[in-house]
Amino acid sequence: MAGSLNKVMIIGNVGRDPEMRYTQSGAPVTSFSVAASRRWTTPEGEQREETEWFNVVTWNKLAETANRYVAKGSKVYIEGRLQTRSWEGQDGQKRYRTEVVANSLIMLDSRQKSAGGTDEVFVPEDIEPEEIPF
Repeated sequence: MAGSLNKVMIIGNVGRDPEMRYTQSGAPVTSFSVAASRRWTTPEGEQREETEWFNVVTWNKLAETANRYVAKGSKVYIEGRLQTRSWEGQDGQKRYRTEVVANSLIMLDSRQKSAGGTDEVFVPEDIEPEEIPF
């Protein structure tokens, strides 16, 4: 089998409000964290829970949408790929950070909005369908 696959799907709660900034070329990028938990019962019958934190990065239109609609505590579905960056810290040590680069974001809270990357189209509730230019 030729090729490879790098795909991540996460459902969880946003851990901090999004932070949007712009690259030198003017592209918007928004980052935030998402917590996903799993629960299980030990062989002794004890309930356990473990939470994994994911750093999420969105780009361009999806970054603008995430900055506008995502908030701490929101339940979201994120789809994207994993990417690890490295840099040298101020102390001279090499640092690494693995992030989910999102290409799709769906809000799972009661308002049920979806924010579009390459796969999803975001339609705010206050826009009439005939106003959509496609």
